[in-house]
Amino acid sequence: MTVVLVHGNPETAAVWDLLVPQLVALGVDEPVRLSPPGFGAPVPPGFTATVDGYRDWLVAELEAIGEPVHLVGHDWGGGHVVNVAMTRPDLLRSWCSDIIGVFDPDYVWHDLAQAWQQPGVGDQAVAAMGSAPVEVRATQLAKRGMGSAVAERVAAGFDTAMGECILALYRDAAQPAMAQLGAGLEAAAARPGLAILASDDHMVGTDGQRRRCAARAGARVEVLDGLGHWWMAEDLERGAEVLAAFWRSL
Repeated sequence: MTVVLVHGNPETAAVWDLLVPQLVALGVDEPVRLSPPGFGAPVPPGFTATVDGYRDWLVAELEAIGEPVHLVGHDWGGGHVVNVAMTRPDLLRSWCSDIIGVFDPDYVWHDLAQAWQQPGVGDQAVAAMGSAPVEVRATQLAKRGMGSAVAERVAAGFDTAMGECILALYRDAAQPAMAQLGAGLEAAAARPGLAILASDDHMVGTDGQRRRCAARAGARVEVLDGLGHWWMAEDLERGAEVLAAFWRSL
């Protein structure tokens, strides 16, 4: 089976570095890691870093693979995954997202996202991220829950292109944009779905919002109690087993 991993913001594919070997140890073929433009990958000419732009990018990447895949998305990668599940289920064997709650009509973006969405304030915040030494960025990520080893690798990937894409994507996704997208969640039930609910992740909606969205999308819910936003770097054994068990059940 082909497993495809898609990461989010402000990340690179290194965020999966600890999880991938654990998946392989459980008998999963080496996953394909796709880096969204600007997030560890070049930004193609004419690319628009919008919600639809990233959906279309992911669709093209999956079409190139040429067979339905088990698609897993973390952070904004999880948003792109759900967007594909709603619009191109033919490309999927199954899907998994850890931020499905952002599609709830009552979802409120977290404080940092709201800062990025504001002209001036957001530009200053991104500029401060870019001007900070890699070690400082890594420390900040680690304090927010990312494992220090992974944080160092991820922090090294921040550049001007990533900053520009952060601003463009979050501003395009300002409410009511995500609520409007979420109106089509039921379409994601066309393929088996898994909603990962890390109990200590407070950036992606309340427990109720996440469960409501999972139910509407026909997705199975797996709670990772005590884990946060970067669950795949906190308890890789538990995270890998949740994914492998889901795929085995299909």
